[in-house]
Amino acid sequence: MSLFRKLFTSDSAPQEPQTEVPWTPITNMDQLDALSSVSATKPVIIFKHSTRCGISAMVLRQFNKSYDLPLEQMQPYILDLLSYREISNEIAIRFQVLHQSPQLLVIKNGSAVHAASHYEIQAADLHRFI
Repeated sequence: MSLFRKLFTSDSAPQEPQTEVPWTPITNMDQLDALSSVSATKPVIIFKHSTRCGISAMVLRQFNKSYDLPLEQMQPYILDLLSYREISNEIAIRFQVLHQSPQLLVIKNGSAVHAASHYEIQAADLHRFI
């Protein structure tokens, strides 16, 4: 901890509760069939993240801080679209959603029911899809 930080912060200050989003990384095409099947019983989200984009990193960080849904209600998946561009392209085709980055999709019963990109991505919006 830096001297500046020690001078101007307190260890007794209340900390904001941190929730850990239980992301499942998408790394192969077969997972798209699996997540479509899961979406028949509970909504699935796909966060398409560009690991080299500052905006994408900021939106993901904000999303992670405000996400509050248990795994029983929604299944979150994340895609590193730079490493898996062909999967990103398949997601766009399969779910009929124009590719953007960052992008959040909500999948229910095998279909995209919501898509948001950039600063429109809000974890609070997800409650209406449960």
